[in-house]
Amino acid sequence: MRNKYIENFEKAQTAEKNIPDFRAGDTVRLAVTIKEGSKTRTQNYEGVCIALHGEGTGATMTVRKIGANSVGIERIFPIYSDSITDIKVIRRGRVRRAKLFYLRDLAGKKARIKELRK
Repeated sequence: MRNKYIENFEKAQTAEKNIPDFRAGDTVRLAVTIKEGSKTRTQNYEGVCIALHGEGTGATMTVRKIGANSVGIERIFPIYSDSITDIKVIRRGRVRRAKLFYLRDLAGKKARIKELRK
């Protein structure tokens, strides 16, 4: 049972953010605001969402992309963070698990996820 004041606060925080419906296996593009000294810029981070954690304002997602020299890069983003300005779902993945940590051990074509057909 949650405190009603905390629930009201979380509803107010989450209402202003427009979050698309996505799940593990989907390829997402995040527009992340980066502060460098006095300047700010927006950098896109595109990868496969391998896990969703938590609920409410504390919800996070783990996004994995393949960087230079085929090195896997994973970042954990708070979904309702002010540093994330936009979330776009690029493609829907057909997976049978909620957490895709097995992708860490795979490389090349084996690490691909099939696209969900509707």
